[in-house]
Amino acid sequence: MRPRRLHRMVRRSAATLPMARFYGIIQPPLDRLVYRLSHGRASATSWLAGLPIIMLTTTGARTGLPRTTPLLGLPDGQEFILIASNYGRPGHPAWYFNLRADQHATIVVDGQSREVVAYELQGAERERDYRRGEAVFAGFTRYRGWAANRTIPVLRLRPDVRTPRGGGTAGRPS
Repeated sequence: MRPRRLHRMVRRSAATLPMARFYGIIQPPLDRLVYRLSHGRASATSWLAGLPIIMLTTTGARTGLPRTTPLLGLPDGQEFILIASNYGRPGHPAWYFNLRADQHATIVVDGQSREVVAYELQGAERERDYRRGEAVFAGFTRYRGWAANRTIPVLRLRPDVRTPRGGGTAGRPS
């Protein structure tokens, strides 16, 4: 879908330092609220910016409790790409550390829940998918510059192919 005028305006504003900081504070709770009110069909960011938002539920690395975060999820067939930009802040987002501690997670896309396994991308594969993110949301280009002290992680979420009884583990496909 081609971005509308409002979508372009919101996306441009999110690529400015003051607004990125502001959105970093208000976007997650606002997205959760709209998501809940729309019964999982939309988020504030999907309405205002026209971006593909998924709800990612991880297991807290320190607490062991479920943590749900709205994120820009770039679809790639049955998989999704996540960019851990944290709005260009100096540190990685909490959800990234949660996935490092336990790569199994749940995502909700268009009201459908899916079990996934996260893999951190490296090298040319990471760069290719980061550029795909920049093509969807130009703010990622600015975020890369603001977070120059760190390499922004890029993760790929693949369907979890563990057995229903939980007896097996998902391995990285070749």
